Amino acid sequence: MGRKRRKGGGGNGVLQSLPVLAVVAAMGFDFYATVFVFLDHWIAGGVQSDRGLFHAGVFTWITFMCFFSFFVAAVSDPGSVPANYGPDAEDPQKEGTKSRSCEKCDAYKPPRSHHCRVCKRCVLKMDHHCLWINNCVGYSNYKTFLIFVLHAAIGSLYSTMIFFCDLFQTNHDFTMRSTALFYVLSGCLLIFLSLTTSTLLGWHIYLLTKNMTTIEFRGFLRDKWLAEKSGEKYRHRFDIGLRNNITQVLGPNILKWLCPTSLGHLKDGTQFPVSS
Repeated sequence: MGRKRRKGGGGNGVLQSLPVLAVVAAMGFDFYATVFVFLDHWIAGGVQSDRGLFHAGVFTWITFMCFFSFFVAAVSDPGSVPANYGPDAEDPQKEGTKSRSCEKCDAYKPPRSHHCRVCKRCVLKMDHHCLWINNCVGYSNYKTFLIFVLHAAIGSLYSTMIFFCDLFQTNHDFTMRSTALFYVLSGCLLIFLSLTTSTLLGWHIYLLTKNMTTIEFRGFLRDKWLAEKSGEKYRHRFDIGLRNNITQVLGPNILKWLCPTSLGHLKDGTQFPVSS
């Protein structure tokens, strides 16, 4: 079978950009409202006091890391299949997995890779296509995406805490409709962001500890059910232990775990160790 050149691109256009702009707008609004409204009202002396400067400094760093990791995850290649990739003719079951062929790309794809209908190409260790970053989340940018979700969750919870401290510990004139509406909308947004980002973070921490992708989790449930039905214990084939699962994604140096651009530990993404 002839092999065509691998396709790239996808995920562009005005409609795809709207969710990205919405995320940026939400982060910008959250920062402004938290630092210059809620924090300034809550603490005597505002952000210019020592206590205010501390909270403003911490929240500013969290917001910066959220913006930076979001940008890196959005513009990074999630993981392209090498143009010359082909299955090992001598050992097609190498590393306990089998290479497959993608009919849409008309090319071989490594284990754990999948074809993205939006990006119109195969992505290494694809987790999902995220419309909020207008990009796939895959082998090369999963760590960066995880760091973004982590800071988004921490920032949302931190902002919500400051919001409620200001709301219940400061006198407000809610007879002004504009003030009341601002606090109602802000509270709803912060609670929504806190719940969604915390849930998303918890989900991806679970996947990280099990060395699974969102796509693989579906097959995991089916295979686990079949194994238990037969009276056997089932373990995800890429689950190589908690420590190894984490270092495969975040890297061996714990000091670089929260650095979105520290990706030197990543290889070509075509082969993965499996559990014995």
